[in-house]
Amino acid sequence: MAILVTGGAGYIGSHTVAELLARGKEVVVVDNLQQGHREAVIGGTLEVGDLRDADFMAEVFRKHKVEAVIHFAASSLVGVSMKEPGEYYHNNVYGTLCLLEAMHKAGVNNIVFSSTAATYGEPEQVPIKETDRTQPTNTYGETKLAMERMMHWYDVAHGVKYVSLRYFNAAGAHASGRIGEDHSPETHLIPLVLQVALGQREQISIFGGDYATPDGTCVRDYIHVSDLADAHLRALGRLLDGGESAVYNLGNGRGFSVREVIEVAREVTGHPIPSVLLDRRGGDPAVLVASADRARTELGWIPQQPELRDIIASAWQWHSAHPHGYRG
Repeated sequence: MAILVTGGAGYIGSHTVAELLARGKEVVVVDNLQQGHREAVIGGTLEVGDLRDADFMAEVFRKHKVEAVIHFAASSLVGVSMKEPGEYYHNNVYGTLCLLEAMHKAGVNNIVFSSTAATYGEPEQVPIKETDRTQPTNTYGETKLAMERMMHWYDVAHGVKYVSLRYFNAAGAHASGRIGEDHSPETHLIPLVLQVALGQREQISIFGGDYATPDGTCVRDYIHVSDLADAHLRALGRLLDGGESAVYNLGNGRGFSVREVIEVAREVTGHPIPSVLLDRRGGDPAVLVASADRARTELGWIPQQPELRDIIASAWQWHSAHPHGYRG
């Protein structure tokens, strides 16, 4: 029996595929390769196509004996989601509807969902707990919340069990050096900082230095991508063991500021990494950190690489060896 990984040619998806393969699982990847990379799929079977193509998805489930799905396929740029909400609803929400329909017709009743802590919006408390209010402040977060709610009602109606994993910032690269982070455009802080060290940009921008944080810059939760992959497999195991649907936050339990990230990157790379302080961006909360107590208790998930230095060092190993991503 196979595990179907949608978006498995993307960053977190490819690392989860690698972990599934390392544990002896049969893997089928579905990806339209609009953002994913064929080279990132290091094993298993790659089926190139779109979730919204009903005939394609029916053929995937017909060809492969799928026992569960891990769902990563979604658009995820907050800024773009605010300018093109229709595209985000069509790709994320409608795409998930098509996936759930295909699963239901094929009799596949287990799905692990790569969600986001953006479903919470402005936090009521820090660290954020799963029971906190969900009130997204951008279209991206709203579509992910809609996807979660859709899964809930498919569970009620059809018994499709799901685990939704909410997290903020994935970072780092696989220990093998074969796969890493390659986005276009790149919007994540750590790879942007490392681009400065590689001479691909002159400086890194710091948006706001007067927040109510220890050094005045925003604080965010960073998790090593391999730890995220492990969490998805633990969630999968819960479902395959007959567990009920659930929502879990994934986080380090503490955050790192923008200035901390830059300073550690300077130490790791040996590059001065010039920075420039700019005005705040609208909608940036001072601190976003998720509580992962429930995941630790119920899934036994404990990050193995929680230190910022280790996360950045693994990212640097990938980016310095692949300065142009999968293109070389």
